[in-house]
Amino acid sequence: MNDKGNLRAKVDSLPDLPGVYIYKDAAGEIIYIGKAKSLKKRVQSYFSRFLSAKTQAMVAKIAGLEHILTPTESQAQLLEAALIKEKQPQYNISLKDDKSFPLIRISGEDFPVVSICRQKSRADNDSASYFGPYTSAQLLRQALKVIRQVFGFRSCKSMPKIPCLYYRLKLCPGPCADKVSRKDYQGIIEDIRMFLDSRYEKLIYNLALKMERFSKERKFEDAGRIRDQISALSAIAKGGFAPGNEEMEDLKKISGIKDLPLRIEGFDISNISGKEACGSMVSFYKGSPDKDNYRRFRIKTVSGIDDYSMLREAVRRRYSRLKEEKRDLPDLVLIDGGKQHFLAAEDELRKLGLDLALISIAKKEENIYTKRGSEVLKMRLDSPGLNLIRRVRDEAHRFALKYHHLLHKKKILE
Repeated sequence: MNDKGNLRAKVDSLPDLPGVYIYKDAAGEIIYIGKAKSLKKRVQSYFSRFLSAKTQAMVAKIAGLEHILTPTESQAQLLEAALIKEKQPQYNISLKDDKSFPLIRISGEDFPVVSICRQKSRADNDSASYFGPYTSAQLLRQALKVIRQVFGFRSCKSMPKIPCLYYRLKLCPGPCADKVSRKDYQGIIEDIRMFLDSRYEKLIYNLALKMERFSKERKFEDAGRIRDQISALSAIAKGGFAPGNEEMEDLKKISGIKDLPLRIEGFDISNISGKEACGSMVSFYKGSPDKDNYRRFRIKTVSGIDDYSMLREAVRRRYSRLKEEKRDLPDLVLIDGGKQHFLAAEDELRKLGLDLALISIAKKEENIYTKRGSEVLKMRLDSPGLNLIRRVRDEAHRFALKYHHLLHKKKILE
Protein backbone atom coordinates (compact mmCIF):
# COMPACT_ATOMS: atom_id res chain seq x y z
CA MET A 1 0.00 0.00 0.00
CA ASN A 2 1.40 3.45 -0.93
CA ASP A 3 1.71 6.42 1.46
CA LYS A 4 -1.67 7.87 0.44
CA GLY A 5 -3.27 4.49 0.99
CA ASN A 6 -1.72 4.25 4.46
CA LEU A 7 -2.98 7.73 5.29
CA ARG A 8 -6.49 6.93 4.13
CA ALA A 9 -6.49 3.73 6.21
CA LYS A 10 -5.42 5.73 9.26
CA VAL A 11 -8.22 8.24 8.66
CA ASP A 12 -10.85 5.51 8.35
CA SER A 13 -9.65 3.80 11.54
CA LEU A 14 -9.97 6.92 13.72
CA PRO A 15 -12.42 6.60 16.64
CA ASP A 16 -15.72 8.46 16.74
CA LEU A 17 -14.59 10.26 19.92
CA PRO A 18 -13.35 13.73 21.00
CA GLY A 19 -9.69 14.53 20.66
CA VAL A 20 -6.88 16.35 18.89
CA TYR A 21 -5.55 15.43 15.43
CA ILE A 22 -2.04 16.28 14.23
CA TYR A 23 -1.04 16.52 10.56
CA LYS A 24 2.59 16.04 9.50
CA ASP A 25 4.39 16.55 6.19
CA ALA A 26 6.73 14.13 4.42
CA ALA A 27 9.64 15.27 6.58
CA GLY A 28 7.74 14.50 9.77
CA GLU A 29 7.20 18.17 10.65
CA ILE A 30 3.89 19.15 12.27
CA ILE A 31 1.99 21.42 9.89
CA TYR A 32 -1.47 21.60 11.55
CA ILE A 33 -3.16 20.74 14.86
CA GLY A 34 -6.94 20.64 15.26
CA LYS A 35 -9.61 19.50 17.71
CA ALA A 36 -12.83 17.62 17.08
CA LYS A 37 -15.93 16.28 18.78
CA SER A 38 -15.57 13.24 16.50
CA LEU A 39 -12.05 12.62 15.23
CA LYS A 40 -13.26 10.28 12.49
CA LYS A 41 -15.87 12.67 11.05
CA ARG A 42 -13.70 15.76 11.31
CA VAL A 43 -10.59 14.31 9.67
CA GLN A 44 -12.60 12.53 6.96
CA SER A 45 -14.14 15.88 6.03
CA TYR A 46 -10.73 17.17 4.87
CA PHE A 47 -10.67 14.53 2.15
CA SER A 48 -14.31 14.54 1.06
CA ARG A 49 -15.59 18.13 0.70
CA PHE A 50 -14.88 21.43 -1.02
CA LEU A 51 -12.02 23.27 0.66
CA SER A 52 -10.66 26.80 0.55
CA ALA A 53 -7.44 27.42 -1.37
CA LYS A 54 -5.42 27.70 1.88
CA THR A 55 -6.80 24.42 3.22
CA GLN A 56 -6.28 22.62 -0.10
CA ALA A 57 -2.63 23.66 -0.02
CA MET A 58 -2.29 22.21 3.47
CA VAL A 59 -4.08 18.92 2.64
CA ALA A 60 -1.75 18.41 -0.34
CA LYS A 61 1.19 18.33 2.09
CA ILE A 62 -0.32 15.87 4.61
CA ALA A 63 1.78 12.71 4.77
CA GLY A 64 1.30 11.62 8.38
CA LEU A 65 -1.45 11.67 11.00
CA GLU A 66 -1.48 11.28 14.77
CA HIS A 67 -4.27 11.75 17.31
CA ILE A 68 -4.77 12.17 21.08
CA LEU A 69 -8.08 11.22 22.70
CA THR A 70 -9.68 13.50 25.31
CA PRO A 71 -12.76 12.93 27.52
CA THR A 72 -14.61 15.99 26.16
CA GLU A 73 -14.54 18.39 23.23
CA SER A 74 -13.87 21.34 25.57
CA GLN A 75 -10.76 19.55 26.88
CA ALA A 76 -9.72 18.85 23.30
CA GLN A 77 -9.85 22.59 22.69
CA LEU A 78 -7.58 23.31 25.68
CA LEU A 79 -5.10 20.67 24.53
CA GLU A 80 -5.22 21.98 20.94
CA ALA A 81 -4.32 25.50 22.09
CA ALA A 82 -1.52 24.24 24.35
CA LEU A 83 0.02 22.16 21.54
CA ILE A 84 -0.26 25.00 19.02
CA LYS A 85 1.52 27.31 21.47
CA GLU A 86 4.31 24.74 21.89
CA LYS A 87 4.69 23.53 18.29
CA GLN A 88 3.75 26.68 16.29
CA PRO A 89 2.50 24.75 13.20
CA GLN A 90 2.65 26.71 9.92
CA TYR A 91 -0.98 26.36 8.89
CA ASN A 92 -2.52 27.04 12.28
CA ILE A 93 -1.02 30.52 12.06
CA SER A 94 -1.91 31.20 8.41
CA LEU A 95 -5.46 29.87 8.63
CA LYS A 96 -6.29 32.02 11.70
CA ASP A 97 -4.60 35.28 10.74
CA ASP A 98 -7.78 36.97 9.58
CA LYS A 99 -10.10 35.84 12.39
CA SER A 100 -10.76 36.95 15.95
CA PHE A 101 -10.80 33.95 18.28
CA PRO A 102 -11.43 34.09 22.04
CA LEU A 103 -8.59 34.04 24.56
CA ILE A 104 -8.35 33.41 28.29
CA ARG A 105 -6.85 36.44 30.04
CA ILE A 106 -5.21 36.29 33.48
CA SER A 107 -4.62 39.82 34.72
CA GLY A 108 -1.34 40.92 36.32
CA GLU A 109 -2.80 42.11 39.64
CA ASP A 110 -1.94 40.79 43.10
CA PHE A 111 -5.20 38.84 42.92
CA PRO A 112 -5.56 38.19 39.17
CA VAL A 113 -8.91 38.16 37.38
CA VAL A 114 -9.56 35.23 35.03
CA SER A 115 -11.76 36.15 32.07
CA ILE A 116 -12.45 35.64 28.36
CA CYS A 117 -11.44 38.32 25.85
CA ARG A 118 -11.26 38.69 22.07
CA GLN A 119 -7.85 40.27 21.66
CA LYS A 120 -4.73 41.07 23.63
CA SER A 121 -4.34 44.53 25.08
CA ARG A 122 -2.02 46.79 23.12
CA ALA A 123 -1.14 48.88 26.17
CA ASP A 124 2.58 48.94 26.98
CA ASN A 125 1.89 48.45 30.68
CA ASP A 126 -0.32 45.40 30.23
CA SER A 127 1.10 42.69 32.51
CA ALA A 128 -1.63 40.15 31.82
CA SER A 129 -0.93 36.70 30.40
CA TYR A 130 -3.05 35.14 27.67
CA PHE A 131 -3.94 31.56 26.72
CA GLY A 132 -5.29 30.54 23.34
CA PRO A 133 -6.64 31.43 20.88
CA TYR A 134 -9.51 28.97 21.12
CA THR A 135 -11.76 28.19 18.17
CA SER A 136 -15.08 27.97 20.04
CA ALA A 137 -16.29 30.51 22.59
CA GLN A 138 -19.02 28.11 23.76
CA LEU A 139 -16.56 25.31 24.48
CA LEU A 140 -14.25 27.81 26.16
CA ARG A 141 -17.01 28.91 28.53
CA GLN A 142 -17.67 25.25 29.37
CA ALA A 143 -13.99 24.67 30.12
CA LEU A 144 -13.77 27.82 32.24
CA LYS A 145 -16.82 26.70 34.20
CA VAL A 146 -15.09 23.41 35.03
CA ILE A 147 -11.91 25.26 36.04
CA ARG A 148 -13.96 27.47 38.35
CA GLN A 149 -15.67 24.47 39.94
CA VAL A 150 -12.31 22.85 40.68
CA PHE A 151 -10.17 25.82 41.73
CA GLY A 152 -12.27 28.95 42.10
CA PHE A 153 -11.02 32.33 40.93
CA ARG A 154 -11.84 36.03 40.96
CA SER A 155 -13.86 37.38 38.01
CA CYS A 156 -14.98 40.81 39.30
CA LYS A 157 -13.43 43.87 37.60
CA SER A 158 -13.12 45.73 40.90
CA MET A 159 -12.99 44.32 44.43
CA PRO A 160 -16.42 44.46 46.11
CA LYS A 161 -16.74 45.51 49.73
CA ILE A 162 -18.51 42.32 50.74
CA PRO A 163 -18.19 38.77 49.33
CA CYS A 164 -20.48 38.09 46.38
CA LEU A 165 -22.53 35.03 45.44
CA TYR A 166 -19.52 33.32 43.86
CA TYR A 167 -17.77 33.21 47.24
CA ARG A 168 -20.81 31.67 48.91
CA LEU A 169 -20.99 29.05 46.16
CA LYS A 170 -17.27 28.30 46.69
CA LEU A 171 -16.44 29.45 43.16
CA CYS A 172 -14.14 32.23 44.38
CA PRO A 173 -11.72 32.06 47.35
CA GLY A 174 -12.80 35.55 48.50
CA PRO A 175 -9.78 37.89 48.25
CA CYS A 176 -12.16 40.84 48.75
CA ALA A 177 -12.88 39.62 52.31
CA ASP A 178 -9.29 38.63 53.13
CA LYS A 179 -10.26 34.96 52.98
CA VAL A 180 -7.14 34.05 50.99
CA SER A 181 -3.59 35.41 51.09
CA ARG A 182 -1.85 36.80 48.02
CA LYS A 183 0.61 33.89 48.08
CA ASP A 184 -2.11 31.24 48.25
CA TYR A 185 -4.16 32.93 45.53
CA GLN A 186 -1.11 33.10 43.26
CA GLY A 187 -0.75 29.35 43.88
CA ILE A 188 -4.30 28.84 42.64
CA ILE A 189 -3.52 30.86 39.52
CA GLU A 190 -0.43 28.75 38.87
CA ASP A 191 -2.58 25.59 39.12
CA ILE A 192 -4.99 27.11 36.59
CA ARG A 193 -2.09 27.84 34.24
CA MET A 194 -1.03 24.20 34.42
CA PHE A 195 -4.62 23.10 33.74
CA LEU A 196 -4.80 25.35 30.67
CA ASP A 197 -1.56 23.81 29.42
CA SER A 198 -3.17 20.34 29.89
CA ARG A 199 -0.41 19.28 32.31
CA TYR A 200 -2.83 17.20 34.41
CA GLU A 201 -0.38 14.58 35.70
CA LYS A 202 2.10 17.18 36.94
CA LEU A 203 -0.71 19.24 38.45
CA ILE A 204 -2.18 16.27 40.35
CA TYR A 205 1.31 15.31 41.58
CA ASN A 206 1.94 18.85 42.91
CA LEU A 207 -1.47 18.90 44.62
CA ALA A 208 -0.80 15.53 46.24
CA LEU A 209 2.43 16.90 47.75
CA LYS A 210 0.56 19.96 48.98
CA MET A 211 -2.19 17.81 50.54
CA GLU A 212 0.43 15.69 52.33
CA ARG A 213 2.09 18.82 53.73
CA PHE A 214 -1.23 20.20 55.01
CA SER A 215 -2.02 16.88 56.66
CA LYS A 216 1.34 16.85 58.47
CA GLU A 217 0.72 20.41 59.64
CA ARG A 218 -2.75 19.27 60.86
CA LYS A 219 -4.45 21.74 58.52
CA PHE A 220 -7.18 19.23 57.79
CA GLU A 221 -9.64 21.66 56.18
CA ASP A 222 -7.00 22.74 53.64
CA ALA A 223 -5.99 19.12 53.07
CA GLY A 224 -9.65 18.23 52.44
CA ARG A 225 -9.99 21.03 49.89
CA ILE A 226 -6.93 19.80 48.00
CA ARG A 227 -8.23 16.23 48.20
CA ASP A 228 -11.46 17.33 46.50
CA GLN A 229 -9.48 19.11 43.78
CA ILE A 230 -7.45 15.96 43.12
CA SER A 231 -10.66 13.91 42.93
CA ALA A 232 -12.22 16.37 40.49
CA LEU A 233 -9.10 16.50 38.31
CA SER A 234 -8.89 12.69 38.27
CA ALA A 235 -12.52 12.62 37.18
CA ILE A 236 -11.78 15.14 34.42
CA ALA A 237 -8.85 13.07 33.19
CA LYS A 238 -11.16 10.04 33.03
CA GLY A 239 -14.06 12.00 31.55
CA GLY A 240 -16.04 12.58 34.75
CA PHE A 241 -16.94 16.09 33.45
CA ALA A 242 -18.07 14.45 29.85
CA PRO A 243 -21.42 13.96 31.24
CA GLY A 244 -22.92 10.77 29.93
CA ASN A 245 -23.61 7.10 30.36
CA GLU A 246 -20.71 6.35 32.73
CA GLU A 247 -22.04 8.73 35.39
CA MET A 248 -25.64 7.56 35.03
CA GLU A 249 -24.68 3.89 35.04
CA ASP A 250 -22.55 4.40 38.16
CA LEU A 251 -25.34 6.30 39.94
CA LYS A 252 -27.87 3.60 39.03
CA LYS A 253 -25.60 0.83 40.28
CA ILE A 254 -24.57 2.44 43.57
CA SER A 255 -27.92 3.92 44.58
CA GLY A 256 -29.91 0.83 43.63
CA ILE A 257 -32.49 2.66 41.50
CA LYS A 258 -34.25 0.58 38.85
CA ASP A 259 -33.84 2.66 35.71
CA LEU A 260 -31.02 4.66 34.17
CA PRO A 261 -31.52 8.22 35.52
CA LEU A 262 -31.82 10.02 32.18
CA ARG A 263 -34.03 12.74 33.70
CA ILE A 264 -33.03 13.99 37.17
CA GLU A 265 -34.89 16.74 39.04
CA GLY A 266 -33.08 18.37 41.97
CA PHE A 267 -34.64 20.46 44.79
CA ASP A 268 -33.24 23.02 47.20
CA ILE A 269 -34.75 25.52 49.65
CA SER A 270 -33.38 29.01 50.37
CA ASN A 271 -34.41 31.45 53.11
CA ILE A 272 -32.99 33.67 55.85
CA SER A 273 -34.78 33.14 59.16
CA GLY A 274 -37.82 32.06 57.20
CA LYS A 275 -38.03 35.31 55.20
CA GLU A 276 -38.41 35.44 51.41
CA ALA A 277 -38.47 31.64 51.46
CA CYS A 278 -38.32 29.98 48.09
CA GLY A 279 -37.56 26.66 46.49
CA SER A 280 -35.81 25.68 43.29
CA MET A 281 -36.07 22.69 41.00
CA VAL A 282 -33.47 22.08 38.33
CA SER A 283 -33.73 19.49 35.61
CA PHE A 284 -30.84 17.49 34.14
CA TYR A 285 -31.18 15.31 31.05
CA LYS A 286 -28.45 12.78 30.22
CA GLY A 287 -26.12 14.46 32.68
CA SER A 288 -26.53 18.04 31.40
CA PRO A 289 -28.69 20.96 32.61
CA ASP A 290 -32.02 21.33 30.83
CA LYS A 291 -32.75 24.95 31.76
CA ASP A 292 -36.06 25.11 29.89
CA ASN A 293 -37.46 22.79 32.55
CA TYR A 294 -36.16 24.65 35.62
CA ARG A 295 -38.87 25.77 38.06
CA ARG A 296 -39.04 28.26 40.98
CA PHE A 297 -41.41 28.10 43.95
CA ARG A 298 -42.24 31.03 46.19
CA ILE A 299 -43.24 29.36 49.45
CA LYS A 300 -46.87 30.16 50.25
CA THR A 301 -48.06 27.82 53.01
CA VAL A 302 -45.20 27.95 55.53
CA SER A 303 -44.26 30.71 57.96
CA GLY A 304 -41.20 30.82 60.20
CA ILE A 305 -38.14 28.58 59.95
CA ASP A 306 -39.25 25.14 58.73
CA ASP A 307 -37.15 23.84 55.85
CA TYR A 308 -38.86 20.45 55.90
CA SER A 309 -42.35 21.90 55.40
CA MET A 310 -41.02 24.23 52.71
CA LEU A 311 -39.51 21.27 50.89
CA ARG A 312 -42.79 19.39 51.23
CA GLU A 313 -44.62 22.28 49.57
CA ALA A 314 -42.21 22.47 46.63
CA VAL A 315 -42.29 18.70 46.04
CA ARG A 316 -46.07 18.59 46.39
CA ARG A 317 -46.66 21.45 43.96
CA ARG A 318 -44.30 20.03 41.35
CA TYR A 319 -45.55 16.45 41.23
CA SER A 320 -49.23 17.04 41.89
CA ARG A 321 -49.18 19.20 38.76
CA LEU A 322 -47.30 16.64 36.66
CA LYS A 323 -49.70 13.95 37.86
CA GLU A 324 -52.77 16.08 37.12
CA GLU A 325 -51.51 16.97 33.63
CA LYS A 326 -50.41 13.35 33.00
CA ARG A 327 -46.93 14.47 32.03
CA ASP A 328 -43.74 12.43 32.12
CA LEU A 329 -42.16 11.98 35.54
CA PRO A 330 -38.40 12.09 36.22
CA ASP A 331 -36.31 8.96 36.57
CA LEU A 332 -34.79 10.29 39.79
CA VAL A 333 -35.58 13.02 42.34
CA LEU A 334 -32.60 14.47 44.21
CA ILE A 335 -32.96 16.47 47.44
CA ASP A 336 -30.29 18.79 48.83
CA GLY A 337 -30.38 17.75 52.48
CA GLY A 338 -29.99 14.96 55.01
CA LYS A 339 -32.13 12.10 56.25
CA GLN A 340 -35.03 14.25 57.52
CA HIS A 341 -35.22 16.10 54.19
CA PHE A 342 -35.31 12.73 52.43
CA LEU A 343 -38.13 11.47 54.67
CA ALA A 344 -40.16 14.68 54.15
CA ALA A 345 -39.93 14.41 50.36
CA GLU A 346 -40.61 10.66 50.45
CA ASP A 347 -43.76 11.23 52.53
CA GLU A 348 -45.11 13.82 50.07
CA LEU A 349 -44.53 11.50 47.11
CA ARG A 350 -46.27 8.68 48.98
CA LYS A 351 -49.30 10.90 49.65
CA LEU A 352 -49.48 11.61 45.90
CA GLY A 353 -49.36 7.88 45.18
CA LEU A 354 -46.09 8.20 43.28
CA ASP A 355 -43.30 5.65 43.51
CA LEU A 356 -40.38 7.76 42.24
CA ALA A 357 -36.72 6.96 42.77
CA LEU A 358 -35.49 9.37 45.44
CA ILE A 359 -32.13 10.21 47.00
CA SER A 360 -30.78 13.05 49.13
CA ILE A 361 -27.26 14.34 49.76
CA ALA A 362 -26.23 15.97 53.04
CA LYS A 363 -24.30 19.21 52.67
CA LYS A 364 -21.11 18.66 54.69
CA GLU A 365 -20.27 14.96 54.77
CA GLU A 366 -21.95 14.31 51.40
CA ASN A 367 -23.77 11.31 52.88
CA ILE A 368 -26.32 9.81 50.50
CA TYR A 369 -29.75 8.55 51.62
CA THR A 370 -31.81 6.22 49.42
CA LYS A 371 -34.92 4.07 49.59
CA ARG A 372 -32.82 0.97 50.18
CA GLY A 373 -32.86 1.64 53.92
CA SER A 374 -31.89 4.06 56.61
CA GLU A 375 -28.15 3.38 56.35
CA VAL A 376 -25.94 6.12 55.03
CA LEU A 377 -24.51 5.42 51.59
CA LYS A 378 -20.90 6.54 51.20
CA MET A 379 -19.67 7.02 47.64
CA ARG A 380 -16.04 7.31 46.56
CA LEU A 381 -15.08 10.98 46.20
CA ASP A 382 -13.98 10.43 42.61
CA SER A 383 -16.89 8.22 41.57
CA PRO A 384 -18.69 9.32 38.38
CA GLY A 385 -22.09 8.92 40.08
CA LEU A 386 -21.17 11.29 42.90
CA ASN A 387 -19.88 13.83 40.38
CA LEU A 388 -23.30 13.85 38.74
CA ILE A 389 -25.08 14.19 42.10
CA ARG A 390 -22.82 17.12 43.03
CA ARG A 391 -23.53 18.91 39.77
CA VAL A 392 -27.29 18.63 40.21
CA ARG A 393 -27.07 19.62 43.90
CA ASP A 394 -24.83 22.63 43.24
CA GLU A 395 -26.99 23.85 40.37
CA ALA A 396 -30.16 23.57 42.49
CA HIS A 397 -28.42 25.53 45.26
CA ARG A 398 -27.25 28.23 42.83
CA PHE A 399 -30.71 28.56 41.28
CA ALA A 400 -32.41 28.77 44.69
CA LEU A 401 -29.98 31.44 45.93
CA LYS A 402 -30.46 33.48 42.77
CA TYR A 403 -34.25 33.50 43.23
CA HIS A 404 -33.93 34.24 46.95
CA HIS A 405 -31.74 37.28 46.27
CA LEU A 406 -34.26 38.46 43.69
CA LEU A 407 -37.11 38.23 46.21
CA HIS A 408 -35.01 39.90 48.91
CA LYS A 409 -34.12 42.79 46.59
CA LYS A 410 -37.75 43.18 45.58
CA LYS A 411 -38.77 43.27 49.26
CA ILE A 412 -36.24 46.05 49.97
CA LEU A 413 -37.47 48.10 47.01
CA GLU A 414 -41.04 47.74 48.21
